[in-house]
Amino acid sequence: MSRMGGPISAAIDKPKDASKTLKRLISFMSHVKGWLFLALVLSLISSLAQLAGPYLIGLIFDVLDSASTTKLAEVAQILGWLIGFYVLSVILQYSLSILMIMIAQKVIVRMRAAVFEKFTTLSISYFDRYQIGDMLSRISYDIDTINTSLSADVVVLFSSFVTVISAFVIMAGISLPLLSVFIITLPLSIFTTRKLAQLTRPLFRKRSAKLGDMNGYIEETISGLKTIKAYAVEPNFIEGFDEKNYEASMAYYEADYWGSISGPAINFINNISLTLISLVGSLLYLFQIISIGNISSFILYSRRFSAPITEASNMVAELQSTLAAAERVFKVLDEEGEIETGTAQLPPQLEGEVVFDHVHFEYVANQPIIKDVSLTIPAKSMVAIVGPTGGGKTTLVSLLMRFYDPKSGEIRLDGIPLSSCTRSSVREAFAMVLQDSWLFEGTIKENLTYGSTQVSDERLWEVIEKVSLTHFVKSSQDGLNTMIYDDGSNLSKGQKQLITIARAMLLDRPLVILDEATSNVDTMTEKMIASALKELTSNKTCFIIAHRLSTIVSSDMIVVVEHGEVVEIGTHQQLMNQGQAYHRLYNAQFNEGI
Repeated sequence: MSRMGGPISAAIDKPKDASKTLKRLISFMSHVKGWLFLALVLSLISSLAQLAGPYLIGLIFDVLDSASTTKLAEVAQILGWLIGFYVLSVILQYSLSILMIMIAQKVIVRMRAAVFEKFTTLSISYFDRYQIGDMLSRISYDIDTINTSLSADVVVLFSSFVTVISAFVIMAGISLPLLSVFIITLPLSIFTTRKLAQLTRPLFRKRSAKLGDMNGYIEETISGLKTIKAYAVEPNFIEGFDEKNYEASMAYYEADYWGSISGPAINFINNISLTLISLVGSLLYLFQIISIGNISSFILYSRRFSAPITEASNMVAELQSTLAAAERVFKVLDEEGEIETGTAQLPPQLEGEVVFDHVHFEYVANQPIIKDVSLTIPAKSMVAIVGPTGGGKTTLVSLLMRFYDPKSGEIRLDGIPLSSCTRSSVREAFAMVLQDSWLFEGTIKENLTYGSTQVSDERLWEVIEKVSLTHFVKSSQDGLNTMIYDDGSNLSKGQKQLITIARAMLLDRPLVILDEATSNVDTMTEKMIASALKELTSNKTCFIIAHRLSTIVSSDMIVVVEHGEVVEIGTHQQLMNQGQAYHRLYNAQFNEGI
């Protein structure tokens, strides 16, 4: 029976280069090759111990068919050996299972660590190309697929190989005429198995696709349940689900219906083989060419021979899925990491003057995002970058932090070209708060002090007060030691964002970037943050990206970016007096209520 839930494996996910992937997977297991060798030895001994059973059972029949006067003693002795071999086989199989689980975990732990470490070294452009779900699939589902195969399929295949070869040799030694009868039906069994697999494979693919459609529909419906209820359209979604549910059910029925034919069909062919062997064996016995014990042993060996072949043919699909999963994992490991072009280290003390000197950047060739931007930002100033969505605001600060490098031009910090410095030293000069607040499972204090070292309680409470978190922290059940869930679901959006802003302030970096940092808070909290930021960043160069222009009216400099170009620079009042791009943006928000 296949692990996928049917006699024949489900949707086949074939690797592009199975041979290359298999070789690489084997090389990845080099650190456990000694344990693998031990596993193969245990598997070999266990298989041979099991194969002793049919021979000993045949001896019992021969003893019973003989004229010996000590039949009971001889049978008892043989039964003792039979039980001994079977007990040995069970012990070895159990030991082998435990050993393979240990081997698989050693390999998987190493593989997961390698993939996770690789993710941390990849450039931001990689995460622009792939969805988070795809990356999670590589490190969870794909590696779990490999784990399942390593802990079961590898040894099963080896045991099957040993069993098939040994059983064939023993059957040839027992009776060549019976072997010739058995061989006649063997191709029919293999042919039937392959044909049924080809027939059911598309059905299992369809089943997986329909199940995915239904699950996606359920996820979409549940995530939008508030909106659905608000519009009172529940019946429409129930009707839609009924359709998806029916299609998934029918796909399951078709796949399982045709998949269930495999077992009976193979059993029927095996029974035909058994009938022919019994018929020919009976004739040979009548002419005293073969003993009754040899006939029974041959029949048992023929069963032992056929079962591994059927199991292995079903397992081929699973192994293909395993190699495809391994191929996807290795593709991640082969990705080129973030290229380090600079070797210099930024000095620990920085004034914070930033210069963009004819900077040009494009994500896709011939589609510029930043077009020949030249800009000088004085040290320790609060700079707001505004403009329409897609204008290039976030890209500018991404270039500043060396998430990307300009295609041409240069960015300098205190006169030092960023391209000449290591990426880590550049990023250590910044504290950054993004629009999507990121929290991890831990206490409020742990989330606040993340990245900071030796923060005093006095400084901690000062920042908490400045970002208006004092009441929230003190009213929480355990104060600063109150746990935050890994998804932050026990906090409001505003509280989560305030914590990330406080975290950035505690880092005490010379430059601060706030990318839409106040977009998730209410108007009153927004005003509190604006006044707190003024004080907390008074001795730092602060970049603010905001659509809410109310948060940046007091900025020392406002930079208006449109279509990748800087179209205006000045203070709020200066830009309002000019009556150009900024004036239009401001009026759109406050005079037209947008």
